[in-house]
Amino acid sequence: MAVKIVVAPNAFKGSLSAAQAAEAMYAGIRRVLADANVELIPVADGGDGLLAALQGPLVAERRIQRVSGPLGNAVDALFLYSPSRQLAVIEMATAAGLALVDVDQLDVMHASSKGVGELIKAALDLGAKCIVLGIGGSATSDGGTGLATALGMRFLDAHGQPLAGNGANLQHICHIDGSALDRRLTATRLEVACDVDNPMLGNLGAARVYAPQKGATPDDVSALERGLTNLAAVIQRDLGQQVGNLPGGGAAGGMGAGLKAFFDAQLQPGAQLVLELLQVETAIAAADLVLTGEGRLDYQTGFGKAPGAVAALACKHAVPCIAIAGMLDDSVYRLHDSGFSAVFSLCPGPVPLQQAIDHAAQYLLLATEQIMRCLQVSLHRS
Repeated sequence: MAVKIVVAPNAFKGSLSAAQAAEAMYAGIRRVLADANVELIPVADGGDGLLAALQGPLVAERRIQRVSGPLGNAVDALFLYSPSRQLAVIEMATAAGLALVDVDQLDVMHASSKGVGELIKAALDLGAKCIVLGIGGSATSDGGTGLATALGMRFLDAHGQPLAGNGANLQHICHIDGSALDRRLTATRLEVACDVDNPMLGNLGAARVYAPQKGATPDDVSALERGLTNLAAVIQRDLGQQVGNLPGGGAAGGMGAGLKAFFDAQLQPGAQLVLELLQVETAIAAADLVLTGEGRLDYQTGFGKAPGAVAALACKHAVPCIAIAGMLDDSVYRLHDSGFSAVFSLCPGPVPLQQAIDHAAQYLLLATEQIMRCLQVSLHRS
């Protein structure tokens, strides 16, 4: 009987989409096990790749909307819309993503999620009654205030003046005014696909864990923590909700918490939502081996990232799961306890980052081939 292998990678950011990664891994399998039964299921977790993963299953139309980018420049952002379901799928990264900002231009204190709100407004204009919003891969840490201002909410300072929605202004918010909020939102279900389950505040929160990846200095991190703490306090006073420790509230620089407070959004682990729509568990339950991976594997992989969710399903069904990543660190070995049977780097040795990016498909193919050769040895001995 042919070995059944499920290949379910996430995107390798900056080099391969999830679909391209799956094809490279498939080619590596075929070099060794030509008769293997291989099922390719590219996945996502609410970050980059959400639209690509869901367009087929949802039979949705691709739409382009010009919106404000993270630093205010206009960008053309893609989203999906299914007229028959009155359903829109929005990927925050297309409007306020880290990939839209050059490394030397990163400015987490002033980056805004306003463009994401403009995408939501465009979906409402089409008649959407349900919006799935993936909030991974953001360049922002504004607690969702930028998004909310685009939909009519106002954040006022001590003098009653409206503030722009960005990280620098969070500590100056004294009052939240929702009187001009787009009323269509009250009849719209907003499902938020979080790519992490961190809270908004604290040592595992948005500022301390994720802001440095967006260019924040230590002083910026401290300012953002103070700002998000203030936002949480104002939300509790004005809106009657406690969101500081909400699981997933720290996603996208505190946007998860903001969306829950401002719009009563339903926060869900993004990977779980995507895997359910793609029926990944059914495929894994019938498999002999699962292969997954993404650009980087570390301790954060266990906080709701797609490979971690794939590994958890594999563990649930006692199926070996092997992951390949562009970058590993010492903390990755803690993931063996959460379903990963083994983890490998796709790089054949020390190579410059750009070389790894440029040759990612070939390196991923070769790494997969070597894993298959190990499997072949096992099969011959059994």
